[in-house]
Amino acid sequence: MFFSATMPPEIQKLSQVLLTNPVKVEVTPPASTVDKIEQSLYHTNKADKQSLLIHLLKENNIRTALVFTRTKHGADKVVRFLHNANIRAAAIHGNKSQNARQGALNDFKNGRLKVLVATDIAARGIDIDELTHVFNYDLPNVPETYVHRIGRTGRAGNLGTAIAFCDVEERTELRDIEKLIAKRIPVIENHPYPSVAATIMPPAPQRIMPRQMGRPMQRRRY
Repeated sequence: MFFSATMPPEIQKLSQVLLTNPVKVEVTPPASTVDKIEQSLYHTNKADKQSLLIHLLKENNIRTALVFTRTKHGADKVVRFLHNANIRAAAIHGNKSQNARQGALNDFKNGRLKVLVATDIAARGIDIDELTHVFNYDLPNVPETYVHRIGRTGRAGNLGTAIAFCDVEERTELRDIEKLIAKRIPVIENHPYPSVAATIMPPAPQRIMPRQMGRPMQRRRY
């Protein structure tokens, strides 16, 4: 039997290689988010995500945060710059041993770590009580994954906060996520690291007709 929480095209191709004439059983994927989770979106530049994360962690005095990255290398990179900012953090992903992942998770649950940085595969099955914040440092390629990610907070009747970063290359992922959950994620515009994508796009040139330039339009005679 072959199980997967989500079914992106890569997983579907893998199933076709491993299985012969399989019977497919599926449930409707979660397309709605919990009302107790306060969602927000920050448009920023890819190079400014690190600074924005540190700013929000310190400015809001966040107690616990689970940060999702798209790759294992990205998770390790986030942990390094958090350490440089004197923020206790650890990463869990497929390149870490089981003992290392379990140790990081225990330290996070016991309050010895403020931030746990994870990839989606490593974070499956994680159940953390009283997790206050989830960060989508990188938006997921599969929109259903966004719902799974932010569902780590706001459990057992508690309030939760889900914060997403979006650079110009992730606009497609954002559009797919908002289409799935059938709502627009509220955008926070007043922050120190806004995206410059809108400012580098020159305004569309105004078309000026000959009559507007003071010259009468000439008519051809046939």
